[in-house]
Amino acid sequence: MANVLNSKSGEPDPGASHGQDGEDIPLLSAPRDGVPAVVSDEGHLARVTESFGRASGPVAVDAERASGYRYGQRAYLVQLRREGAGSALIDPVACPDLTGLDSALAGVEMVLHAAHQDLPCLGELDLRPDRLFDTELAARLLGYQRVGLASMVERLLGLRMAKEHSAADWSIRPLPEDWLCYAALDVEVLVDLRDKLEAELADSGKLEWAHEEFAAVLAAPPKEPRPDPWRRTSGIHKVRNQRALGVVRELWQERDRIAQERDISPGRVLPDSGIVEAATAMPSTAPELAAIKPFSTRLARRYVPVWIKAINRVRDMPGAELPQPSAPGDGPPPTNRWADRDPDAARRLDTVREVVSTIAEQVSMPTENLLQPDAVRRLAWTPPRSDGADAVAEHLRENNAREWQIALAAEALADALRAAQR
Repeated sequence: MANVLNSKSGEPDPGASHGQDGEDIPLLSAPRDGVPAVVSDEGHLARVTESFGRASGPVAVDAERASGYRYGQRAYLVQLRREGAGSALIDPVACPDLTGLDSALAGVEMVLHAAHQDLPCLGELDLRPDRLFDTELAARLLGYQRVGLASMVERLLGLRMAKEHSAADWSIRPLPEDWLCYAALDVEVLVDLRDKLEAELADSGKLEWAHEEFAAVLAAPPKEPRPDPWRRTSGIHKVRNQRALGVVRELWQERDRIAQERDISPGRVLPDSGIVEAATAMPSTAPELAAIKPFSTRLARRYVPVWIKAINRVRDMPGAELPQPSAPGDGPPPTNRWADRDPDAARRLDTVREVVSTIAEQVSMPTENLLQPDAVRRLAWTPPRSDGADAVAEHLRENNAREWQIALAAEALADALRAAQR
């Protein structure tokens, strides 16, 4: 187990928290082998690749991004650990091609926490797991309420993890030593946590369910870009007319262009609140716009001519070019409209939700892990023509349900849909 001494003094940490039973929970403060040197050249990467390829067992993997600081979700540090190889910290800015490491680890299980967050940025580096164990997803299937890495490590391994650098700007160079220590500790505990969770999954009869879930995570295609990403602007519900919506769209697109050019998070160029306030006020001059508080920052003020030009462009825009109040979709409408548009569908939704909730409670997991909410809504809105369990199973399968989910829920959902039709 990793070092639990205070990383500065080498003495037991007096700030260690206390468990509910009164026992001290020691702070995990330094990697057992020390903080490894950052891999920042091809020669060092080749040595790490060889070492990890010769080692044994699963590979713990993590990645640090610069969310909120840089544009996009690229990785700025990749951490790995494997029995027999120790830990490695790779700088993907200096070493952006991990194809060799990927080949050396072909067929090896990789252990990640909340894999869906890190797999896209790892894929950009050509590091793509063949086999996966997701410790967060395993914890959800087991019904844990708090599934963050620190919470799970404290509960299952009896160690406390500091998380003060989780939202840091990992794009800065050189990375501070205490940040590197924090990053190394994230993979220090992953395989131990994996082993505990696997044993619990096996004891509860959920291990095969977890294997299906992990395979589905790996097989999931890359997310398609949203057709109207600007509609995700926080506070857009306050915008009441199409022309104001047009301002939201134009300002969002200008902000995104600037953010991409400068490689900076869009929110640091201009917060969503500024876009919504400008769309509501529709200022026509630079002074009027600069009087809106979010536009008073140095970076937002620098682009005031761009913002004003975008607003005036919308002011002169023909109505046919303005955005519609809501984006078209291929799924059911928002559920708060079902009672008016299709009362029968609303009743079906209540019925199937109750079934899913009951089964989820029986197997001790969140309802969204038993069946994705979108699959439940689609089943209620457009149920299969046949009311048998086989037809329901196929409907769920077409909406990305896994076989273990179908086996648990299809028959009960078929019964519920029949009852709802009476």
